[in-house]
Amino acid sequence: MVNLLFWLFVLAFDLLVPGVMIGFGKEFMKNPPREINPGYGYRTPRSSKNQETWDFAQKYMGEVWHRAGRVLLIPSVLPLLFVLGRDVGAVGMVGMIACGVQLAVMLASIAVVERALKKNFDKNGKRKTETD
Repeated sequence: MVNLLFWLFVLAFDLLVPGVMIGFGKEFMKNPPREINPGYGYRTPRSSKNQETWDFAQKYMGEVWHRAGRVLLIPSVLPLLFVLGRDVGAVGMVGMIACGVQLAVMLASIAVVERALKKNFDKNGKRKTETD
């Protein structure tokens, strides 16, 4: 019984990151933070250059997180199915590995958004045109 309860705890914990990514992604796509602020939103020097870069970054990050969170759901649950009924150590190790992969994907999303900002805006935050 203890093993099953721990497995359920690890499952819930491993669904937390994809759930947060899906939830915040959807929220940022529909209702992104409107004003550049130091407390909430996708805040990097490039995204905070001006209102246009800020708006672009918020919506783009929302799209990236929503998509990535949905993709992470199955790889977050599938490995745990293979350790169902196993000892706490095996379940914990698989859960930690899954969480590590999720965090790597979450951090990689920063590079994806920064690349999109760099592609669409110059170093001063001015939108690039087709001829740039």
